[in-house]
Amino acid sequence: MNQNRKKIRGLGLCSGGLDSILSAVILRNQGVEVEWITFETPFFSSEKALAASHQIDVPLTVQHITEIYLQMLKNPHCGYGRNMNPCLDCHSLMFNLAGKFMAENGFDFLFSGEVMGQRPMSQTRSSLRYVEKNSGMAGLILRPLSAKLLAESIPEQEGWVDRSLLLDLSGRSRKPQMQLAKKFGITRYPNPGGGCLLTDVGYSARLKDLFLNQDTYRENELHLLKYGRHLRLDDGAKLVIGRTRDENDLLLKYVDPGRDAIIKTVQYPGPTAILPNFDGRREIVTQAAAICAGYSKAPSGVESRVDIQESSGAYMVQVLPVASRDIQQCVIL
Repeated sequence: MNQNRKKIRGLGLCSGGLDSILSAVILRNQGVEVEWITFETPFFSSEKALAASHQIDVPLTVQHITEIYLQMLKNPHCGYGRNMNPCLDCHSLMFNLAGKFMAENGFDFLFSGEVMGQRPMSQTRSSLRYVEKNSGMAGLILRPLSAKLLAESIPEQEGWVDRSLLLDLSGRSRKPQMQLAKKFGITRYPNPGGGCLLTDVGYSARLKDLFLNQDTYRENELHLLKYGRHLRLDDGAKLVIGRTRDENDLLLKYVDPGRDAIIKTVQYPGPTAILPNFDGRREIVTQAAAICAGYSKAPSGVESRVDIQESSGAYMVQVLPVASRDIQQCVIL
């Protein structure tokens, strides 16, 4: 490394996984001053990145990017993966945002824990090149775990890092990373994968339904997609029904009292349900109340009392429970 230069600073994109941790340790061991940036939306959180930051003492910046992320998610240039995951365009956007933060805060280059071939769609040689080109950060992205298999980055060309001390990992095996973790004394790290809801079949189906039926979405609505049963009623209105006591509480956490209606059975134990963006039509709330009662302990064929709370006030309706088998056409996966 050029000793006449100022201290070299690298900004890493951190998922919180073992690969992110190893990439930071490898560069720090070369004398690079490393920090991390991570991004959060309703689709993925900063929880693992925060834990990794505390574990190995790497400063972390968390940016909330839901609004700009939705713009990309509705029409990703490369399309989606198996579900609603736009991996290539997601990575491009994150590196672009990280690049802006890099320039504004005096970092010299970006790095990540990506391993070539670890993910068949998003970490091929051509995919990594696509991300560099479309992020606007070509040449400034260093991938320490696979650097020797890739073209030299500017940090290597300039001597900011020693290429001979970087790695040539490829493929899906985790054994080399686990051996490195042992060498570096890293004993705690999360299992790989599982961090992005856009790869989940059920969540993706609900998100696709939301995109098809609404032009705009509140962030709370994106969180609601994580919980309960989701039903698209005949006229296009949507009903979300809690499946457990914990889910009932979580649904209420994301209610906007000025826009959403809350439905609860009274006489018999049952779920809490939400009508997002309720427009006040009595036929809709009656239909929703009957469905909610059908998921309660209310006996079939007997009218049940259901309480409604909406922006105009609270009131009660009497409904006949509707059996779940009679509304299967409304259920969103």
